[in-house]
Amino acid sequence: MVVPQVPRLKLRDCHNEVMNLEVMLANTPPTASHYAHAVVTTYPQRMLHTSGIAPINAEGMVPDGIEDQSRVVWTNLLEILAESEMDITDVVSVTTYVVVGQPIGAVLVARDRALKGHRAASTVVMVSELIRPEWLIEIALVAAK
Repeated sequence: MVVPQVPRLKLRDCHNEVMNLEVMLANTPPTASHYAHAVVTTYPQRMLHTSGIAPINAEGMVPDGIEDQSRVVWTNLLEILAESEMDITDVVSVTTYVVVGQPIGAVLVARDRALKGHRAASTVVMVSELIRPEWLIEIALVAAK
């Protein structure tokens, strides 16, 4: 397969073909943290769209604090990816909902640790509350393989 030369696209995990292309625009400021401006997916065989995943651990408990809740949500998301026979490099988009007043730094650290250097398109939305008052974070993602 011949890959067209597109200077603004950075090739990423290929799966033996070009599939997820990271878009980093040359004429815009760099991203605020470790994410891509956009990701173009070509030739996917399978797509995964999660619901907003809540910070409920395997024992059905919600831990206190944004750091622990962030880790639990990412643990749950990694399990969903594995069950779907997908890898972290298949993640193309992450949408994170965080309750206002929570330190965003802990959320970004948990995301970056889970993504292991992989860049996905990412949006963080600050909200006044989530469906249950003890939830401080909820994350949805899209993956393509």
